Amino acid sequence: MIAVVGHPDLTAPTLAMLEEELGRRLAEFARAGRAGLVRAGRGLPVAVGRAARAAGLALVTVLPSRNGVPAVLQSCDRKAAGELLLLSEQVQLLEYDPSDHGACLGADESMLRSCARLLAVWDGSPSSRRDATAYLVAFARSSGMDVEVLWPEGARRTTPGQVT
Repeated sequence: MIAVVGHPDLTAPTLAMLEEELGRRLAEFARAGRAGLVRAGRGLPVAVGRAARAAGLALVTVLPSRNGVPAVLQSCDRKAAGELLLLSEQVQLLEYDPSDHGACLGADESMLRSCARLLAVWDGSPSSRRDATAYLVAFARSSGMDVEVLWPEGARRTTPGQVT
């Protein structure tokens, strides 16, 4: 399986550009019979889901749960999660609190442990309290995973002061 992670604050034009670029890359994985994996949320996961569908790649979406029942997502993530459910061939429940940064990081680590490859949409900036992309890239590399970093020319983030 191929996990896809990246910055949560990508601009709408960047997400549109990435959807096209990801489609080309994910098509290669589809031809190899692989599946993609994302954690439910707005922004990049939805772009990955759309690109996976266009590329013919099976998609697995991870949803948070509590005691085996899907957890309530923040209102800003609900519509995105709904679209991802429609785009996915499989949904996996994972026990974590979606409002807890540390729990989300633990969920991401758990996801990465089940994958052979990581595709990271990352501009090279360090991790912060709101964005653990650098940490996840380092975690994957230290775990021996194949890591591919994607940051297309012209990609932008919405957070002021970030590397673009």
